[in-house]
Amino acid sequence: MIELSEISKAEAARYMGIRTVPDMQTAKLLDKWEMIVRNRLRPAYVYREVDMEFTAEGIRLDGLDVPLTGRSISKLLNGCKRAVVLAATVSSEADRLIRETSVTDMAAALAVDALCSAAIEQVCDKAELEIFGDMPKEQRTYRFSPGYGDLPLELQLNLLTYLNAQRRIGLSCTESYLLTPTKSVTAIIGIKTVRE
Repeated sequence: MIELSEISKAEAARYMGIRTVPDMQTAKLLDKWEMIVRNRLRPAYVYREVDMEFTAEGIRLDGLDVPLTGRSISKLLNGCKRAVVLAATVSSEADRLIRETSVTDMAAALAVDALCSAAIEQVCDKAELEIFGDMPKEQRTYRFSPGYGDLPLELQLNLLTYLNAQRRIGLSCTESYLLTPTKSVTAIIGIKTVRE
């Protein structure tokens, strides 16, 4: 299980649309809610590291029923022989807290939503550190999620099933393939072939 010692308020402010230093009122709002949000969240992730190959139908991950299709994912995984499939969430507590605050205080709800968005990115970063250890970042690709570029959003369900994410971390998706809890991520990370 991942623990967040602090949620980046600078990143949360960016999610609020603030590109510079937040004003005092916004900074106080983020300060007030950061610890509350952090104490409510229950971050978790699951992953599989698998062999992959390029085929005429698309990129095949070992054990996944459907190929990864689209130019975006092909470009990203070019030069990779293995991949990590990742699913992460900060739990349904994020959705619950956003709903609770939106009933009484829309500014607080905006801050909570932004803090939860920053938190899931930090969870993914920490998961990558745990998965890849000391591997240099140059030896892996960045995270790429269904719905990015031309990688179909419908792949979301296949990845969740592939990882047994519903049972393992309580992560599923709606009929329109949106993740639930909402502050969650599925992603593919390529592992590049290192030339000796």
